[in-house]
Amino acid sequence: MGKSKSKGAKFAAVKKIISKKTIQKYKEDVLDPRKKDTEKEKLGRNVPQVSSALFFSYNMALGPPYRVIVDTNFINFSIQNKLDLEKGMMDCLYAKCTPCITDCVMAELEKLGQKYRVALRIAKDPRFQRLACTHKGTYADDCIVERITQHKCYIVATCDRDLKRRIRKVYLLP
Repeated sequence: MGKSKSKGAKFAAVKKIISKKTIQKYKEDVLDPRKKDTEKEKLGRNVPQVSSALFFSYNMALGPPYRVIVDTNFINFSIQNKLDLEKGMMDCLYAKCTPCITDCVMAELEKLGQKYRVALRIAKDPRFQRLACTHKGTYADDCIVERITQHKCYIVATCDRDLKRRIRKVYLLP
């Protein structure tokens, strides 16, 4: 039987020595209740301005005819399942709907190329209202979230999970 080779020197675990200064500093920083109150007072309150249309947690600006912002994923989903967008919205909401498409969504569909030419043709339908974008770039998710935080009169139609999570954080928007 052979000897096993040692793979290096083994060092003993060293315990950290706690001095009186570190204990005193811990008591001052963490355990002092007066310090917590002063930090809260410094921050101030960050309360967003709420529209008067949102009286008693009810969005009065949202009513028929509904304005529905349509995302790229939703258009592709409707094509795959052979659904008419406007008819499907009316069946879902039981009211007249106006599908709205932002410039960023149109740019995103144009970037996708020939594979999504049917979606682009549907998006260019004259029944769809075109919303002009004032920002730079063509990222549709940011554009939609920015628009619904400014104007809470839209319903958003999307199949994108990340966009849904971001929209749920916006107050009083379906």
